[in-house]
This record gives sequence, structure tokens and C-alpha cells, in this order.
Amino acid sequence: MNQQDRIALLDRLRSEPDEREWLEFKKNRYEPQDLGEYLSALANAAAWKRKPRGYLVFGIEDRTHDVVGTSFDPYGTKAKGNQDLLIWLNANLAPNPGFDVDIVEHPEGRAVLFSVRSARDQPVYFFDKAFVRVGSSKVELRKVPEAQRVIFTGARDWSAEICEKATLDSLDPAAIAEARKQFKVKHGAQEAEINRWSDELFLNKAKLTINSAVTNAAVLLLGRDEASSLLSPAVAKISWILKDAGNKELDYEHFGPPFLLNVDQVLKKIRNLTLRAMPAGTLFPREISQYDPWVLREALHNCIAHQDYGLHGRINVVETPETVLLTNRGDFLPGNVEAVIRQDAPQDVYRNPYLAEAMVNLNMIDTQGGGIKKMYLLQAERFFPLPDFDLSDPARVAVTIRGTILDESYCRLLMERTDLDLEEIILLDKVQKKVKISQKDHQLLKKERLVEGRYPNLFVAGQVAKVTGQTSRHIKAGGLDQEFYRELLLKLIRKHGPVSRPEIDGLLFDKLPGVLTSEQKKNKIHNLIQEQKREGRIKNIGGRGPSSRWVLTEDEFDRNPNIDGN
Repeated sequence: MNQQDRIALLDRLRSEPDEREWLEFKKNRYEPQDLGEYLSALANAAAWKRKPRGYLVFGIEDRTHDVVGTSFDPYGTKAKGNQDLLIWLNANLAPNPGFDVDIVEHPEGRAVLFSVRSARDQPVYFFDKAFVRVGSSKVELRKVPEAQRVIFTGARDWSAEICEKATLDSLDPAAIAEARKQFKVKHGAQEAEINRWSDELFLNKAKLTINSAVTNAAVLLLGRDEASSLLSPAVAKISWILKDAGNKELDYEHFGPPFLLNVDQVLKKIRNLTLRAMPAGTLFPREISQYDPWVLREALHNCIAHQDYGLHGRINVVETPETVLLTNRGDFLPGNVEAVIRQDAPQDVYRNPYLAEAMVNLNMIDTQGGGIKKMYLLQAERFFPLPDFDLSDPARVAVTIRGTILDESYCRLLMERTDLDLEEIILLDKVQKKVKISQKDHQLLKKERLVEGRYPNLFVAGQVAKVTGQTSRHIKAGGLDQEFYRELLLKLIRKHGPVSRPEIDGLLFDKLPGVLTSEQKKNKIHNLIQEQKREGRIKNIGGRGPSSRWVLTEDEFDRNPNIDGN
């Protein structure tokens, strides 16, 4: 805050009719121990009374609220043991909710403003005691069971809190118009009535404002870009970062509110390239995009809905040539992704229930849940790897969406086995990613002939025909593909031999499925060359690697003496 903001906040606090549980005025007297206990009491009282912060102000007469000035210097004062006061206070608040100290040069006198964040899910102690304010009195929290009950069981919903500095003018008109449009999609039967609502009534009905007071959720979804500062210290930013294959940052851009509109701007930054996939059963490639737009949108909407805005972090969207990584701050409340998929129902607990309800009303997320399961199903339908959730950091949720095929056997198996259930697909996805599965799960896949190898070193079964009983179709589909590449290789060598490995790559590289990585293409060509060598069709008369020189063997030439390679 600048000095003008500090003065405005102080005057707003002074305008309260009297001291509140979350607000204490003092003239000039303080003791370090007493100050620490007040910070504990105000943090707990703010949670009890559903306030984002508690305030302790020095330099104000508590009866009249006049500014009388103070000589208190919190930055130069020492506490017990000759420690700096603020360091000592921070060290002895547990859990420390965080507090700010501002010097306010008010026209009527100097004031010192402590603002402490609300307790979250558990009381704030100073040393070994927790305090709370009842009326204007500071007492031990254990003596006020109703306050304890609210703190422990009434988890604070930051998104439902009133953004104290925001007004309806803080909201973006274009975002409000889009919100109306999406609200009518969700409530089509009420369209005529919705059209008659004023903006103020609409925002109340859509659960974005409370009695026309602007909530934090409303600022996030509909706020003007400059309104993001009104949420401070919470951070309302989505950062798009572009990196190359070597993890070098190439570009970035930050997006603030209104998230309702700017989600589209973030997604437009992602280069969703068109790939050429080779489905089983055809020689002709079909085009497919790297990413399903719905999957990316759902993942980003989940980040917005479940971000812990109290941790003051950004939502990040990190794009690489083959993946998109999305992260948000806060733990994964359901605890386990696969449990969410099995449950296939709305979550029992939301970090930001008011925000989540507003996003449902604006057609951003599904009220019935199942978003994560649908993400998995859509990736499987495209034969792509499933999303990777990384929950190893208790303060962060990360999900990686892959835009390339990892294992061609996995891809072909999904194409052939349309009867696989999602649980089996999840297990196969783990196998292709070299993630260890349980012996029980191994036996399940082995029984269905879906995996090969010795446990735990498994790989997805390559011979789909054994599984499906469609041997002739499989040979025609897979064999003809291999035959196609083999004939190209042999014709090249017959007409232009001896040929080098780079020349072979130049012929075949672009004809291989575009969803394969460069490394996978090189490996496929290497395997093709070695296979023809083992069959006695070609031989190397040069060195290794780029120095190799491939020619037909005499036997191969004699078998087809009339083929000129055209």
C-alpha cells in the first residue's frame, strides 16, 4: 500500500462504531508479550467472525477513535533477549498466519498499523497459549468454546469474503456480458427473466456478489485487470511460460482478471500443432491435434477453482515442445486422483466452495464432478498418454498433459481393444511410463495378455492379434505398414546404393507418424535397417553411424533382378 492507501484504511477502521473482536485501538503503550498475545487474539477472532484480517492500531484513542499520534517504532524496538521485536513476534506465533506492519503518516498524527491474517483451520498460539477477543477483552481461547468450534470446523472460504476495496465498477463490463451469456447456457429456461435483471441483481443471482458487495470470487472471474491489486496479498495471476526441449525459457506472459475471459487468452498462447497419427488398419495418416482443447481448459479451470490463494502464488502454465504442465498452489484435497476417478461424483470438500459454485453457474466447471475422469477418457480416446498428476509437494498440485505418443504398442492396443475399461487403461499407461504397478495389477493385465516381460520390468504387449483374435486383420494392418517402409528402404538402396544413414533418414523420417518424437523415429528406422540386415537383404560396407554405407546383398539382388527402384 502507498501512504494514501494506508490513510484510507486507517480512516475506514476508525469509522467503525466501536472496537470489534477483530479490531483493537491503542494510544502508545505496549509490551512485547502483550503485543504477541494480541496478535494471537486478533488472528483467532478474525477467523471466528469470518474476517480476512485482524487489526491492532497504535496512535488512536479507543473511545473517540481520534488520531492522537504515537512514538512507537516497531522496527527499532527490542523484545526479550534483546531480539528485534518483529523477528521475535514472528518466531513465537504458531502457526504463524503472517502479519504486516505499516507506518501511517495521517494528517492528524502518526499511527502504527499491525494487520494479522485470519487463523486457518487451527488456532494461532503465542508461545504456548492461544487467545481471542470477546468484545473488547482479550481472553484465553479455551474459555470460549464457540470460537474454538468455528476455528476448527468452519474452514475459511477466502473466495466468499468481501473484497473490501472493490465496487461494482471494479468489474469488467465485457466479462459481465460473457457471464450473463454463460449463465443463460446453464439456466436456459430462465433466459427471458435473466434478460430483465439488472447487472446488480444478476451478480447476486450468479453467486458472484453477496447483497451487492463484491466478493474475492467476483474479482477473480470478472474483475478489471487493475482490480487484481485489490486482492493483495493474494495473487491473481496466470503465467504462461514457453520453454524449449532443453528447459530454456523462450517466452512468457502474465494474465490477471477477468479469468472468465483470460482463460481463452492463455489457451491461445499454447501452440496446439497438428500431428499425423498412423492408426492401425490403414496406410494413410490422419491428422490430429497435440492437445484436446477441452482437456486443457478443464485442467486450467481446476487450477483456478482449487488454488490456495492464501499462499500468494501464481497459477503456472508451462509449455514445452511435447507437454503442457499446469500447476496451482495448495494440496490436493481429495488426496488421491484414482479415488476421484472411481468415485465419479462431486467432491465432498472444495477449497473455494463459493468460487466453485460461481464457476458452475458460469458454465466453467461441471456441477456433477467427473472432470478428471473425462480428461482421462478423452486422452485415451485419442490414444495419447493419460494426464500425469504430481502430488509429491504438499503445497502444490501439478498436472502434465502430453502432446505426443510415448509407446506405439500402447497406442495400437487402445485402437484394437475398444473393450478395455478405464482402470485397465490407467494400468497400461503406467506400464508405458515405466511406473511400477502392484503384482495384483500385473496379474490382471497378464491374464488379459495386455503386457509382456518379467515383473516388475513390464512393457505393453505388441502382438495385439493374440488378444483380439483378429489375426488376419492385425497382419494386414501392422504388416502392411512395415512392408511399406521396407519397400521404400530397399528401393532407395537398389537405385542409389551405397546410401548413408542420413540419406535413409531423409527418405523415411517425414513418412513416419508425426506423433512420434525424433528419437522414436530414429529408433524405428534403426530397427528397420537392422531387421533387413538380419534377414540378409542389405549389408553395411562402410563405418558406423553416419559413416555407414548400405547396399543390397547379392542374394537380395538376385531375388528381384528386374526391380529398378522406380
